Amino acid sequence: MKKRRFIIFTMLLIVGVLLSSCSNYDFKPTIEYKIQDFEMIDHRGEKVTLDDLKGQPWIAMFIFTNCNTICQPMTLNMSIVQEKLKERGVEDYKIVGFSVDPERDTPEALAKYLDYFDVPDESKWHLLTGYDQKFIEQFALQSFKALVKKPENDDQVVHSSTFYLVDENGVAVKYYTGYSEEKNSGNAVPYDEIAIDVETLIKNMKKNK
Repeated sequence: MKKRRFIIFTMLLIVGVLLSSCSNYDFKPTIEYKIQDFEMIDHRGEKVTLDDLKGQPWIAMFIFTNCNTICQPMTLNMSIVQEKLKERGVEDYKIVGFSVDPERDTPEALAKYLDYFDVPDESKWHLLTGYDQKFIEQFALQSFKALVKKPENDDQVVHSSTFYLVDENGVAVKYYTGYSEEKNSGNAVPYDEIAIDVETLIKNMKKNK
């Protein structure tokens, strides 16, 4: 039994070492979703377009400020991802949150919402609004293959709990669990994996220039 535990521990240690280094890590896209052009307003009241985000990778999610279930844990998890990126010295990226309740989520409401979280670098965040409900439902489906639906007579919006990695060309190339109550399962949020993937995309981008 002790020998078996030692073998398992050794294997986990090896995997951890491999994941901690990007030098031998070959990033492989698992999806290829071209993001449609958009022009939106972020939580600072500034215009943001798809072209503005091109040239560096970004991590996307769908949230809304009036959410009483998964949005706050998702935003907290994204801040942890950013902390992992900070630890690795990664700078050339953005974090984008699309509001799925744009009628309520003014730039001021989104700014107040983000203030609740101790994010390592707020300047890299864009919480977006400035469109109607029909647009975000169509945009989420066409660009991310994600369901967004606001039921009638309900102030809660059905939406994805997924994080999406978008490359420097505006193509979603991978997705991850953005929320899970199972901390020690295969469905847990892969903070380190996301950070390594972002770092690897940046290194590959610079290498291919």
